[in-house]
Amino acid sequence: MAKASELRAKDVAALETEIKDLLKSHFNLRMQRATQQLNDTSALGKTRRDIARAKTILAEKKQGAAK
Repeated sequence: MAKASELRAKDVAALETEIKDLLKSHFNLRMQRATQQLNDTSALGKTRRDIARAKTILAEKKQGAAK
């Protein structure tokens, strides 16, 4: 779980790779849930919120660079 302050310290390329890794992780968690191998179901929501947090910060950085 990445904090917003940690994500803000990263550059755009690092944020994009972070989002890609989080999406892979979220996909793996969904597959584990589908095959009933997932014990911690709250991990799905946490990962989804982390993805949203990273995408929001990425959008802020891109908007700031456009100005």
